[in-house]
Amino acid sequence: MSTRQVAPVNAGFESLKQTNEHNAEYWSARDLQPMLGYSQWRRFEQAIERAIASCEASGNNPQNHFAGAGKMVGLGSGSQRPVDDYHLSRFACYLIAQNGDPRKPEIAHAQQYFAVQTRRQELSEQATADVERLELRKQTAEEFKALSGAAQDAGVQSKMFGVFHDAGYKGLYGGLGRDAIKQRKTTPEKDNLLDRMNATELAANQFRMTQTRDKLAQGVNTQTQAIQTHEQVGKEVRNAIKRIGGTLPENIPPAEHIKNVEKRIKQATPKLTLDEREAGGLLGGKKKS
Repeated sequence: MSTRQVAPVNAGFESLKQTNEHNAEYWSARDLQPMLGYSQWRRFEQAIERAIASCEASGNNPQNHFAGAGKMVGLGSGSQRPVDDYHLSRFACYLIAQNGDPRKPEIAHAQQYFAVQTRRQELSEQATADVERLELRKQTAEEFKALSGAAQDAGVQSKMFGVFHDAGYKGLYGGLGRDAIKQRKTTPEKDNLLDRMNATELAANQFRMTQTRDKLAQGVNTQTQAIQTHEQVGKEVRNAIKRIGGTLPENIPPAEHIKNVEKRIKQATPKLTLDEREAGGLLGGKKKS
């Protein structure tokens, strides 16, 4: 299984913060790039360009949040050369995370972090938990699609996708497949099982999917192997939960349907207009006319 680790976003992000001549906080895009899982500047700059468009669409001035800059980087010879960079406000970093590749675990973690942080002060604790769960559900949906693609590449036929995905459930849930899990939890047949999972259960299933996808990429090339791999990874995740004394997923009660959560979040509409300091971004509290 992959040993790739993703550093906590809160600690890593805040440690990269700098202060400019306006005494406003900012982040270097070049510093942020590896933390968000991008090895190529070209790809990361595309996410920045999408974020700039989102900034403008939200009614905020991109010039206050994205400043073109240069940065000196070291070469193997000991010399340095200039490269393009951006100075980014906190709001800009949030928009980049929202416009990044959700298949990257670093982006997924950043989206969850910013989704919670940007609303923590204006919503109740319950609503903050709702935001966290909704973000996890969105990420799990993306991971499900990515895993299906990886399974196809590994030789799983479309008619066997149900068996393949059920194998992962059986490994994680102690032999229970999708239908058996629904029956145990008295979840209606029409409901998507993932829509009735709380944040803890969603996180366990997301981890199962990401680890299986990594494992399939390591030379699995037959349908039988892929199905067995998915079940085995599910078992390993289950054993990890046992070792740390967590609640096994089949014993977690069904959560409120995610559609109700999404509706509740939409009704508690967050501010679209930034306060003066946030709107000023790189200029501090001074808005640029």
